[in-house]
Amino acid sequence: MAAAEAASLAHSHAGGGGGGAAGPLSAGGAVPVLFCFSVFARPSTVPHGAGHELLIQKFLSLYGDQIDMHRKFVVQLFAEEWGQYVDLPKGFLVSERCKVRLVPLQIQLTTLGNLTPSSTVFFCCDMQERFRPAIKYFGDIISVGQRLLQGARILGIPVIVTEQYPKGLGSTVQELDLTGVKLVLPKTKFSMVIPEVEAALAEIPGVRSVVLFGVETHVCIQQTALELVGRGVEVHIVADATSSRSMMDRMFALERLARTGIIVTTSEAVLLQLVADKDHPKFKEIQNLIKASAPESGLLSKV
Repeated sequence: MAAAEAASLAHSHAGGGGGGAAGPLSAGGAVPVLFCFSVFARPSTVPHGAGHELLIQKFLSLYGDQIDMHRKFVVQLFAEEWGQYVDLPKGFLVSERCKVRLVPLQIQLTTLGNLTPSSTVFFCCDMQERFRPAIKYFGDIISVGQRLLQGARILGIPVIVTEQYPKGLGSTVQELDLTGVKLVLPKTKFSMVIPEVEAALAEIPGVRSVVLFGVETHVCIQQTALELVGRGVEVHIVADATSSRSMMDRMFALERLARTGIIVTTSEAVLLQLVADKDHPKFKEIQNLIKASAPESGLLSKV
């Protein structure tokens, strides 16, 4: 049985085309496939030789807004010899016109929150100069954000930075060293999930988790987290590197997000989870980052 967790659903998109039952290849090496999910059936195409992962990607591109990302699925192929669907054979590659369906299993997955450097990206959201006087404990979250950026460089983790309308709100604060980050992007949308960010994620193989920090917790952070979870990405919000103009908005947002299954955590927990072992070659460098405890930034006094 070829099962796939929704968290492994990729972020790439493919084009449309014909569909139906058995038949020859279409021109250009694209094979017509009928994609069935629930009561829906949509014809499209995949490259000749496409396997399980590409079929999953196509299902996501066609039905992503209807798929419960916290479920487990099985992909099935319509077998003419049996006159019904069978579980996708191991090693199956599309070679001719066919019909497949995605079947959700009655299993609710628990979000475990495991982090590994090879499957993680850091998101730094809108840590800009104009927000300095307005955001509660902004100095504290800048210092913690800098620890996270240093940790990402040490561990080779990609970092994506956004700036909300930088023409009017200024650039990222100078205390944050953006050396080596993958992208620094302007935006007007509150969520960081803009087309350029989606494209960047699609280019990074095996991304399962995003570590998210910045401002404001109840606006850009919250909307980014919800959009990422909707795309099957596990989100870790760093509470001590995230704030708002009011503690009420900050704390209610963190509580709401935790209830949705998003992981609310701390900078030290994230960095030590990423190294996982004192014998990790980068452990000493990470240890130096966290020798002094991170500032509480008002979190403890409000719990």
